Amino acid sequence: MSDDSSSRIVSGLREWLATAPPGARLPSTRALVSRYGASPVTVQKALRTLTAQGMVESRPGVGTFVRAIRVARPNDYGWQTAALGTPDNRTAQLSTPLRTASNDVIALHSGYPDRELLPERLVRAAFTRAARSDAVVNRPPAAGLPELQAWFANELGTAAPVGVTPPAPSDVLILPGSQSGLSSMFRVLVGAGRPLLVESPTYWGAIHAAMQAGVQIVPVPSGTHGPDPEELARAFGRTGARAFYAQPNFANPSGALWSPGLADQVLDIVRHHGAFLIEDDWAHDFGITADPTPIAARDDSGHVVYLRSLTKNVSPAVRIAGIIARGPARERILADLHVVSMYVSGLLQAVALDVVTQPAWRTHLRSLRHQLAARRDLLAEALLEHVPTAHLEGLPQGGLNLWVRLPDSTDLSRLVRDCETAGVLVAPGHEWFPAEPPASYLRLNYSGPNPGAFPDGARRIGEALARNNQP
Repeated sequence: MSDDSSSRIVSGLREWLATAPPGARLPSTRALVSRYGASPVTVQKALRTLTAQGMVESRPGVGTFVRAIRVARPNDYGWQTAALGTPDNRTAQLSTPLRTASNDVIALHSGYPDRELLPERLVRAAFTRAARSDAVVNRPPAAGLPELQAWFANELGTAAPVGVTPPAPSDVLILPGSQSGLSSMFRVLVGAGRPLLVESPTYWGAIHAAMQAGVQIVPVPSGTHGPDPEELARAFGRTGARAFYAQPNFANPSGALWSPGLADQVLDIVRHHGAFLIEDDWAHDFGITADPTPIAARDDSGHVVYLRSLTKNVSPAVRIAGIIARGPARERILADLHVVSMYVSGLLQAVALDVVTQPAWRTHLRSLRHQLAARRDLLAEALLEHVPTAHLEGLPQGGLNLWVRLPDSTDLSRLVRDCETAGVLVAPGHEWFPAEPPASYLRLNYSGPNPGAFPDGARRIGEALARNNQP
C-alpha cells in the first residue's frame, strides 16, 4: 500500500483519539485492517507514526493504548549545584567557531572549511572500501594502524635535513582528533598547577584544553611574524616552564608563519631550558603562497612534540590526528591516551589512510591552494572597500582566516550582536587570547560557505562598525 493509505489511517485514528479517554485500548491490528481495507504492514506503519508523535503507546504482548496526558512541570535540578560544587574553571560552553549557522546567514565565524573544499569523492569511496574490510570488526593497536603511523612518519621525515634522523613509525601515536592530543600533552608534559607558555593570541581550543588540564597558562606576545624570542627566553627563565605550545605555520588566528631563523632561535631556546616545544601543525595542507616546514623535522632529540590533524583537510567526520614524540614522552602520552580513549576507530583510520594515499589526494591539494587564494583575496578586498577603519594585520600565506584589528573605541560584544542581527556571523577575537586582549579583533574565516556573499558580508560588518563607533 502507498504512503497515502498510511496517512489515511493516521487521520482516521486521530479523530478517534480526540474523544477517547487516556489509557483506552486501540482496536487490534486485524480490526484496523478490516476497517480501513489496508495491509497489516500499512497499519503498523500508521501506529508507529502515532507512537512517534506521542499520541499512543505500545505495550508488547498487551496492545496499543491512548497515551496518558502528562502535565508539564518545571524540573528542579538545584540539588546538582551542591553535588557538583564550584567548577575548577569557567570556560565557555561552546566557542563561537563551533556554532552551527543556518543557510540564510553569511557565516564568517567557523573554524572549518566549506564542504566544497573537501575531497568528498575520495572520502565517500574510502568509506565504501573500508566498510568491506576487516576494519569494521577488528580492534586496532592502541598506538594506531601501522600503515597510518608510517604515513605520518614519512610525511615529517621527508622534510628532515641531512644529519637529522627522521622519525620512525613507532614514534607516531594516532588519536581521535587533535583536541584530545592537546589535552593529553598538557597533562603529561606540563602537569596540573605548572606553567605552560603559549603564544598570545593562540588557538582557543588549546586555551580551553590547558584550563581543563589545570595548567598555569603564561602568555608570550606573538605577532604576524611569530613570538619575540627574547620575550620567550625571559618567560622560560622567569617561570621555569618546561613546555611551549605554538603554531609556527599559519597560526590560528593571526596567520603568522615563522621564518627559518626564528624557528632555529626558538628551538635553541627550548633546548637550552631542557623543555618541550609542542608544535601544532594544524594547517599543514592549507598553504597558499608558502609551504610549511615543521620545526619537528629539524629535531631528533625529543624536544619537539609534533601534532598534525587530518580532520579539517579530509573531513570533519574523519576525526584523525597524529602525534610524533620520542623517548619517555611518547610512552607517557600513549598511556594517557589509552586511559581516555583506549584506541581510535580502525574504520576511521582506514578511511583517512585511504584518502591521503590516493594519487588524487595531491591533485586535490593543488586545487585547494588556488581556491583558498581566491577566497582569501576576495574577502580581504571586500574588507578594504567596506570596512576602511579596520586594519588587516597581514595577508596570510596560508591557513583559513583573516585577523582583523578594529578601532580602539569598538564595543566588540555589541558589534558581534549587531552583525548577527544583520545576518553575518563573526568570531570575536578575545576568544584567542589567554589573558586580557590588548585590542579588539575579529577572526574571519575565508574558507566558509558561499564566498560570493563575502562582499555583502563585509558591507554589513562595515555598517555595524560605523554605528558602533558613532560619537
